Amino acid sequence: MRWKIADYAGWGRALRATGDLARPERLSSLTALMAEEPAPAIGNCRSYGDACLNHGGRAVQMLRLDRITGFDASRGVATVEAGVPLGELARIFAPKGWLPAVMPGTGFATVGGAIAHDVHGKNHHIAGSFGQHVRAITLVGVDGQARRITPADPLFRATVGGLGQTGVIASAEVQMLKCKGDVIVVTERRITGWDEFLGYLDASDATYTVGWIDATATGATLGRGILEEAETGSGLVSQPGRAKSVPFDAPGFALSPNVVRLFNGAYYRRVPEKGRTVVKPIQEFFFPLDRIRNWNRLYGKEGFHQFQCVVPVAAAPALRAMLERIAKSGLASPLAVLKRMGPGHAGLMSFPMEGYTLAVDFPNSARATRLIGALETDTLSAGGRIYLAKDSLSKGNVVRAMYPNHAEWAEAVNAADPDGVLTTDLIRRLDLRNA
Repeated sequence: MRWKIADYAGWGRALRATGDLARPERLSSLTALMAEEPAPAIGNCRSYGDACLNHGGRAVQMLRLDRITGFDASRGVATVEAGVPLGELARIFAPKGWLPAVMPGTGFATVGGAIAHDVHGKNHHIAGSFGQHVRAITLVGVDGQARRITPADPLFRATVGGLGQTGVIASAEVQMLKCKGDVIVVTERRITGWDEFLGYLDASDATYTVGWIDATATGATLGRGILEEAETGSGLVSQPGRAKSVPFDAPGFALSPNVVRLFNGAYYRRVPEKGRTVVKPIQEFFFPLDRIRNWNRLYGKEGFHQFQCVVPVAAAPALRAMLERIAKSGLASPLAVLKRMGPGHAGLMSFPMEGYTLAVDFPNSARATRLIGALETDTLSAGGRIYLAKDSLSKGNVVRAMYPNHAEWAEAVNAADPDGVLTTDLIRRLDLRNA
């Protein structure tokens, strides 16, 4: 039987879906499926909200299309199917001196998902977004026809960052990045407050830069955290052991405000006042939470929401005010990240823009929903935008106003899929195909 009913969820587990899933294993199976019963594609469901959901409908899960079909060592271009996880690419190629040019915070994200969301990583200020390193895409349309599109094709910009609305990404030719080996040298430094954090981010010339921020700190310590700057290297280092797993949904008190404040204080102090330099396996730096399988269960059975925005450099005071709002709310979890972004992006609906991006997790509650609504309004007023790969609560009129190329994108996807068979829960919720 081609279709099997399944219950599935976004990584935040606050939004869920029930529907039929198909799992093709070959391009020929995928094209035949799309010719007869077209449906949107999903990957490993690592987007946090409803971008990967089609409740009551059908979806094509791409995880069995997971082959690396070629590598041009002279150019560093890998040809890979859409279901290949980025962490697997890193594991295979790093010992050979190559890495995916851009990697998000989880190695379980697939190549297809990375293209559909035009993901960014800890080197966005230098390398830009994932889509800028894609040389070609094999796209299967709603008519079942496979076509190869390149950045010269107008459909390319609607597909990269396009949330799967132009067709199913079957495979891609991906430009890899030279690296020195499969270890990484990380310099960690305590940052005492907001202004100091931005100063270090602006001044950093490291290839990879990321900040953990204590989203519970207030007053003079508002914006304190830890800055990590890193470069790839070669040598011997102990590889991480088997990943641990969270076996059950944590009780509500596990992330109570007092517990989070205590944890954040201890985590801040784990780095000596003078800082330190450590050598790690690359997976431990790029994908730290992948070492804890099902870590999303720490938020309990109700799940969680992540708010991630980016605002222009000139709007840094507005972002500071947003962090202050978060800190005073007492709702933040230990997971909060601050990064400096460059201007690079590849799609009409790509999230990245030059500025600062802040990401914070909140346990799913009515208070968190109201807070995220206020933060969304703040982001719009600051001239920023929210990240649709993380979103589960935003309103369509606000999101459309944040993305200046939205109308052009909507026109392109409606031409590629005039009957709207690729529409997902996120697209419906935000009415994104309405130009």
